[in-house]
Amino acid sequence: MTTKTLSPATPSLRPATAADLPRVQALLTENKLPLDGVDRALECFVVAEHEGALVGVAGTERCGVGEHALLRSVAVADAWKGKGLGRALVTRAIADAESRGAKALYLLTTTAEHYFPSFGFRQTERALVPADVRESVEFASACPASAVVMVREHAGTKATAPGDAT
Repeated sequence: MTTKTLSPATPSLRPATAADLPRVQALLTENKLPLDGVDRALECFVVAEHEGALVGVAGTERCGVGEHALLRSVAVADAWKGKGLGRALVTRAIADAESRGAKALYLLTTTAEHYFPSFGFRQTERALVPADVRESVEFASACPASAVVMVREHAGTKATAPGDAT
């Protein structure tokens, strides 16, 4: 008789709740990501859960009146890295931001600038980032000035640079 090894079930994705905050913060800390502003943006986060454990998170933070958003706090538990969970979380976070009206999504990264182009992000200059995004806690103080800035425009739109006519 042989024993069949079953592959682990896929984590379920769901919107984050206030009760998830301590586990989200723990996962972000494990992944050396900033916690600044997470509590205020948690309503726009998605989490991955497996057997009661929080194993992944990705969030967006609305900026200004909502035309721009910041993709932030993408983290996956070590046991789930390399299994497509990060891709599922980022895809869901992008879709959620766009469903809330975001026409451009920005991000800052010190380690993953080669990962995000597969989602339609491209590098941009800090000076071209709209003021409402630059004023976010993550952009203004939580991430180092050396972080790479990237942007993804919603299909059919083009992000405007500061001073551009609309």
